[in-house]
Amino acid sequence: MRGPHNIWRLIRTGATFERTGAMKVALDAMNAPAHIRVAARILGWPFAWLGYKGDPNLPPVTRAITALGPAYVKFGQILSTRPDVVGIELANQLSMLQDRLSPFSQDQALRTVAADLGRPVGTLFSEFSEPVAAASIAQVHRARRIDNGREVAVKVLRPGIEAAFRRDIDAFHFAAAMIEALSPATRRLRPRDVISHFESVVAGELDLRLEAASASEFAENTSGDEGMAVPVPYWHLSARRVLTTDWAEGIPMGDIAALKEAGHDLPALGGRVLQLFLRHALRDGYFHADMHQGNLKVASNGDIVIYDFGIMGEIDEYTRRVYAEILMGFIRRDYERVARVHFEAGYVPRDRDIREFARALRAVGEPIFGADASRISMANLLAYLFEVTERFGMATRTELLLLQRTMVVVEGVARSLDPQINMWEVARPVVESYIRDNLGPRAAVRDLTRAVQVLGRFAPLLPEFLERRMPELLRETPAPAQPGKGRGFWGGVVLGAVVALAGAVLGAWLL
Repeated sequence: MRGPHNIWRLIRTGATFERTGAMKVALDAMNAPAHIRVAARILGWPFAWLGYKGDPNLPPVTRAITALGPAYVKFGQILSTRPDVVGIELANQLSMLQDRLSPFSQDQALRTVAADLGRPVGTLFSEFSEPVAAASIAQVHRARRIDNGREVAVKVLRPGIEAAFRRDIDAFHFAAAMIEALSPATRRLRPRDVISHFESVVAGELDLRLEAASASEFAENTSGDEGMAVPVPYWHLSARRVLTTDWAEGIPMGDIAALKEAGHDLPALGGRVLQLFLRHALRDGYFHADMHQGNLKVASNGDIVIYDFGIMGEIDEYTRRVYAEILMGFIRRDYERVARVHFEAGYVPRDRDIREFARALRAVGEPIFGADASRISMANLLAYLFEVTERFGMATRTELLLLQRTMVVVEGVARSLDPQINMWEVARPVVESYIRDNLGPRAAVRDLTRAVQVLGRFAPLLPEFLERRMPELLRETPAPAQPGKGRGFWGGVVLGAVVALAGAVLGAWLL
């Protein structure tokens, strides 16, 4: 329950941030005004002794978050998707936050697997290792199937993690409501929506059957993509608290020295990572939203192996088209086009000046395109864009945040492989291909076909609809329109019937 009892949890959280020195770092990153800093200091200092000490060897923010527990670690990772809230610098720090939690016992893991799969572990796996990775929500074991000897990864949820997350999320909701009430200026950043987004992500990660479904869908979407591989989930060895997939064999993408020693083409890998991400986002509207080096490996044949599908992003077809047009406008340095797309999509309030907005976008883009290849950065572009959004009163677009954040992460991965990569030149063929297929004449014909098919499906319902609604429609009919000023009620009915009939005929022909 989101009541005052959460105040104690928030005091403990603030005390931990004060004790570890994370409070100052966080306030600096978000450019908090002086009165907020003073208030935080006055309220935090007397309670600092109540805070957790944490690991003094870690940086302040990481130290505080890991000390507070799994929910805060996961919240830190999710908050890294909101640079508009915490600032670009702190978001980058949070995106690199590593789970430094101790694994739970092997016996507990074996009991969980046996309970959820309904059979003793020894009858399912011939080998079952100690944990090889421990994260905020689950840990992973390396195992071998007893039926075919295939090596697999078995992910097991932490005991009691669901109840722990419910308690902490409740406190987060309470804090977000207080922030909005006490500081109306923060409402543009929609802190309550941020917490709701966090809650929805965590809910998906707490049921490993949903992660299996994400892996399965992603594998189907990308089955024809060359140069990548996805570990396949095994449904009969998975349940709510257990997920079994193929073992992701390969060199971790963060191990640059090992990749070089193995003879892999690092610039080619960097370009392929970026193009794969853009292709999945634009073509499928469903993309891996946590593509950091820890979730990527390079197989011996050079394929990029993508795994861990706890956080996935999804955008609808209309938003994909808008996003592609914005990207293409920046690539071509057509700022008027970028501005027009923002206004047409409703991203900028109608009372703002479109020409002034275009000039602001030019100020965003030109310094980047005037730089050498190593400095052409999507991360810099997004940093400037967030400044523009505040100036022009643009509300936070939650459907784009995960996409934008993932692009920044993927850029970091690509640059670690090829510091001289020109992000825009690598992205250009993917974006142009999408626009050619989805915004050209063929796309218009395809959209019209879909509309006619829908009309064809609903046309048989028109007679029944008119019979049931005709008396009401007649009663609500306005005065007859003056000649030449409109079709009137019956003209609209006749026109609707003609359109429906045409839709039925064309839909039947197209189907």
